[in-house]
Amino acid sequence: METVPEVRKASGLWSAGFRMGALLGIPTSLIAIFVVGRIWTSCDVGVNASANSLFLLFVAPFIWIAGTVAWVLLYGAIGRFRRGAAVAVGTVFNLWLLWFVVTGVGAMGSYPYAVCPGNVPPWWPGFIPS
Repeated sequence: METVPEVRKASGLWSAGFRMGALLGIPTSLIAIFVVGRIWTSCDVGVNASANSLFLLFVAPFIWIAGTVAWVLLYGAIGRFRRGAAVAVGTVFNLWLLWFVVTGVGAMGSYPYAVCPGNVPPWWPGFIPS
């Protein structure tokens, strides 16, 4: 009898992690594609704006899925001990995912162009490494 509430509690944490990830993955993916689009526009990367937008719309669900899966795993594993710590770690992971996507996809080092040295636009904050 005692194992049934524990199983339900654990499954409740996994579903809560999914809800948190699904909810917080949306702004993460939207901010990521917006910033990558701005970087590409500033540095004149790509064929044209239509092709860049289509690629970013294709990538956005994958960013959302990555954020959601991470939240499910983090909240399900860490949330058993401390839910506040799970939320903090999940938030840090979302920020890291945002940085990783923006610098990995947006500021590609393999696309040399004279407008943006190192493919870092002039408006990029200096305290954020790229």
